[in-house]
Amino acid sequence: MTKPERHVIVGAGPLGLSVAEQLLAQHKPVRVVSRHVRPFSGTLSAAEVFPADVTALDQARAACEGATVIYHCAVPRYTDWVEQCAPLMAGLLEGAAASGAKLVYGDNLYAYGPVTGPIHEGLPAAAMDRKGKARAQVADMLLSAHRAGRIRGTIGRASDFFGPRVTMSAMGARVFGAVLAGRPAEVMGNPDLLHTWTYIEDFARALVVLGDRDEALGEVWHVPTAPTLTTRQFLQEVFAQLGMEPKVKVTPSWLLRTLGMVVPIMREIADMLYEFEHPFVVDHGKYERAFGNTATPRKEAIRKTLDWYRSRGA
Repeated sequence: MTKPERHVIVGAGPLGLSVAEQLLAQHKPVRVVSRHVRPFSGTLSAAEVFPADVTALDQARAACEGATVIYHCAVPRYTDWVEQCAPLMAGLLEGAAASGAKLVYGDNLYAYGPVTGPIHEGLPAAAMDRKGKARAQVADMLLSAHRAGRIRGTIGRASDFFGPRVTMSAMGARVFGAVLAGRPAEVMGNPDLLHTWTYIEDFARALVVLGDRDEALGEVWHVPTAPTLTTRQFLQEVFAQLGMEPKVKVTPSWLLRTLGMVVPIMREIADMLYEFEHPFVVDHGKYERAFGNTATPRKEAIRKTLDWYRSRGA
């Protein structure tokens, strides 16, 4: 007898909710798991909610019971990654093993550390910073469990993202919210360098594909993105859609590093400045060859992001 579908999404942040929307649009049964999740309205109203702390193994098993695919979209607070990323993954590995579900991990690119040239899946996990090492550790936990036959898992990786519900990203409220409020867009590093920005709905759509396709298992995949531009060119498109002259404010790296000496969250941000002080170009050719290029055209992605910020009063 075929097991009834149940898609369990762990994490109720921008990525988790975008994955839920993708699945609900396909009329799939969806459960959203988070510590303090509450019933949703609108496009998410059909999603089941399941409050749980999946770092507790018994709660992880309960949350994942009956799952056919589990999407790991949970992210601890930025200052807590080192302490909490591994327990999160351990809980979801337990949930996947108990339920027999596939485990799809929505990852970022920190594990590679600074890279010269295009960022592709064949690069080693060479990060030297705390967060990059934490990401490398949990990716290895998943892939090792897959190789050992304990679970069936896969990893989708994205660059810094933007889009509906994305406020805390470097291309979040300090850009879209600020511009709609008549202020300059605020960015870090050198805006005239190439930088890949991933649209959140493209990330979510790719994770759903990875969860559906058995040939994705046991592999790392960089999700599709629109062709890479410089950050300044990206911002020019944002302003162009608003009929405004570009106004860009660059926060100096020295200031971020100085603040990082005394402010914990700024220390974590300063650790990742290499992304914005050198070209940061992601190669998604492996995914495209296997599953096609489903990236949203940049103008459309920016328009949808502006519409979301407008609907929330910027």
